[in-house]
Amino acid sequence: MSGLDQILGGGFIEGASYIVQGQPGAGKTILANQIAFANVAAGRKVLYVTLLAETHDRLFQVLGTLDFFDRSQLGVTMSYVSVFQTLRDNGLSAVVELVRKEIARQGVTLLVFDGLLNARDRADSPLDVKTFVAEIQSQAAFVGCSVLFLTSTRLADDSPEHTMVDGVIELHEEVPGVRSVRRLQVKKSRGSPALGGLHQFEITSSGFTAYPRLEAALRSPSTQDEPPLTAMASGVEGLDDLLGGGLPASSVTLMFGPSGAGKTSIGISFLAKANRDEPALHFGFYETPTRLRAKARALGVDIDGPIDSGDLEILWEPMTENLLDKLGHQLLQAVRRRKVKRLFLDGLGGFQRATVHQPRMTEFFSALTNELRALGVTTIATWELRDLFGPTLTAPGSELSSLIDNLVMLRHIEAESRYKKALSVLKVRDSAFDPAIYEVSFGNTGIRIDVPLRPVVNAATGLATPLPT
Repeated sequence: MSGLDQILGGGFIEGASYIVQGQPGAGKTILANQIAFANVAAGRKVLYVTLLAETHDRLFQVLGTLDFFDRSQLGVTMSYVSVFQTLRDNGLSAVVELVRKEIARQGVTLLVFDGLLNARDRADSPLDVKTFVAEIQSQAAFVGCSVLFLTSTRLADDSPEHTMVDGVIELHEEVPGVRSVRRLQVKKSRGSPALGGLHQFEITSSGFTAYPRLEAALRSPSTQDEPPLTAMASGVEGLDDLLGGGLPASSVTLMFGPSGAGKTSIGISFLAKANRDEPALHFGFYETPTRLRAKARALGVDIDGPIDSGDLEILWEPMTENLLDKLGHQLLQAVRRRKVKRLFLDGLGGFQRATVHQPRMTEFFSALTNELRALGVTTIATWELRDLFGPTLTAPGSELSSLIDNLVMLRHIEAESRYKKALSVLKVRDSAFDPAIYEVSFGNTGIRIDVPLRPVVNAATGLATPLPT
């Protein structure tokens, strides 16, 4: 569970105790059992104690649908014990004694205590609760055993239980609009530099997967950024000349414009230059791999060869329900796995649509682009403008432009009763470039930057008019 370990600042501390709290259905039991079976896989023994009235058979029915569940370890290295009747008949002290005996008998290294709320209900005072928790901890600590307390109530930060344990993890599910989002927060972390704030997680057949908030996990890039003084071919005839020799290596270029202006076509041409020394990745939201390959064939651009040779990978994320940080981590994992040097992000709007809290987009993109530069990736990203034509031109995001090294604008232009596609370079960081507006042509032999646009005014808005005489 690398994501959760990263959020916790390295994982759970051996011999420490933690509370995992959240409303019913938040994912506490699945998380605890996944941690338990991970310990079992590492050769340790686990004791799972329940204070709940439900039978273990019902629990096993649920766990049986998850990949991490290993029924062969039940009663061997993974033991489930119900103390519900002991608690009801003899009280908290009897529960402590039963747990002590089981820990000693089995040589347990992890104790999961599911049902702390029931213990609270059985206590006569806060002091009793504190004493109960302290006794469980002391029995576990005596043999170097870690403890997870699960509770379905949201305990106050100054509750007796919180003051006793080393860490508190809160799970919750919310419904912003019409979709549900699961989040976790480390509310207390003693002895480890946990990442603060809210972090997304999901529960699938693989179990519990956490995604650290990207701007928190990558507050600084993972490696030193040393930009090379070289350029990378764009794959588009004439574009490298406008950029001053090509795309600066380890830079981020934003191509923005309306639908149909040619952003994806330029990205495909960029990917077609992939080779063994420059592995490439397409990460997009709009076109399936099959449609993307068909589009390339129509343009006369060969991406089938690089795909078949393994030099180019296409990752498609449908524009449906996505998690922002999951997308970010998936992208960076793919980049690191194949040591990608050419990256085409087709649709930064896909990231924006996946976010729940829009104001964090600047910080998210800052962390993402800084890490890509540090990894030596030359990136082309696209941003779609809303209007095909219009008297005004809005910037792609309030602060996004400042995070980008190079800006290229594509527009549909109406001039002399004709529609034309035009391209202009607005910014190339630390390099000279050609700022003129050029016509762009598309055909079955690829994309080409043609002659400069005839002198007009308001070309950027798409409504060009002749220069006054």
